[in-house]
Amino acid sequence: MEYFLQQLINGVTLGSIYGLIAIGYTMVYGIIGMINFAHGDIFMIGAFISLILIILIGLTASASIAVLMLALILVLVLAMALTAMYGWTVERLAYRPLRTSFRLAPLITAIGMSIVLQNYVQIVQGARVKPLQPLISGGYTLTTLHTDQGSFAVNLSYIQIIIVVTTIVLMTAFSLIIAKTSLGRSQRACEQDRRMAALIGVNVDRTISLTFVMGAALAAVAGMMYLLYYGVIDFYIGFVAGVKAFTAAVLGGIGSLPGAMLGGLLIGLIETFWSAYFSIEYKDVAAFSILAIVLIFMPSGILGRPEVEKV
Repeated sequence: MEYFLQQLINGVTLGSIYGLIAIGYTMVYGIIGMINFAHGDIFMIGAFISLILIILIGLTASASIAVLMLALILVLVLAMALTAMYGWTVERLAYRPLRTSFRLAPLITAIGMSIVLQNYVQIVQGARVKPLQPLISGGYTLTTLHTDQGSFAVNLSYIQIIIVVTTIVLMTAFSLIIAKTSLGRSQRACEQDRRMAALIGVNVDRTISLTFVMGAALAAVAGMMYLLYYGVIDFYIGFVAGVKAFTAAVLGGIGSLPGAMLGGLLIGLIETFWSAYFSIEYKDVAAFSILAIVLIFMPSGILGRPEVEKV
């Protein structure tokens, strides 16, 4: 039971990171009906920007708690702003010129942008992994199992608490933005019918650009959480995490923010429990197998709505 509880904590933490990335996929798809396959690399860039900022300010684990928290908040805000600029650039270069083209063209361009961003970071930062010393250590010991072979402690670290709490706060904030603000109303109008939204005064170009900016900012948060949690990044993490997050968005119901978060949690839990109880080499196979099973019986995902074709 103790081992199961520890893996549950690990799975929720990993799933929270996937969920933050998946929200970016689902927001863009909900408005323009296309998948931004460069979004995973935006997450990778957010992680690298966070690492560079941490190094520049000379932040170490020896700093006091107050200084450490203030510095990390500053790094987070700057990383969100700088990464959002990359998201805005991707929209302007890869999507806006091709928005009225055939549906396959933006998809091909987004894949091209993904390759460009990967190679850009590889050239600028190098191909080797970039480590970061642990900045946030310690946590709570929930329970300890004592056996003849030794003892096993169930730990909930501070960084895991920070990741889960940050995810819940951001999920709530973005849900309120979409439900209560004028930007959210514009996004929902564009989701229904972009042409009609433009006729009633909605600035469609600005709304779509802001959606990319919001998704990139969330990806930056996920990138920083990933950096603090694992302590090592490279130029290729965006591809792997992006595929997992896209799978999470589809599993939960692409176009639904709660579905994206639910899908992220499910993918994180499946991956963690499979690695713990079965062979770690097949954890990705398990996740994609569950996705295939769900889509066979629920083609729109767990919380997704069936797409209605406009005629």
